[in-house]
Amino acid sequence: MIETITRIPVAHYANVKPRAGYSIKVDTTEVALFKTTTGEVYALENRSPHPKGGVLSEGLVSGEYVYCPVYDWKISLVDGKVQAPDEGRVRTFKVEVKEDIIFIVL
Repeated sequence: MIETITRIPVAHYANVKPRAGYSIKVDTTEVALFKTTTGEVYALENRSPHPKGGVLSEGLVSGEYVYCPVYDWKISLVDGKVQAPDEGRVRTFKVEVKEDIIFIVL
């Protein structure tokens, strides 16, 4: 079986500010882009894994983590895992940056 890889251009690298979330829509999924102070870009589904939900793009970024703005859960930008003592996971997306364009890879 041949696997198809789709690269979707979603933002200009320069427009995504470090330590702040940037909300975009990919098909029917809302995605939050985050840029760390080291320049790495990560993409997570833009919803808190907390049972009551929430919007992650409004969270604060510290290192390779985003803090849920409503419940203060610490979530890894790398793998989407919620840090203990809380539990849960957020869907992550592969990101590529080429010539100042950020792509989500599906």
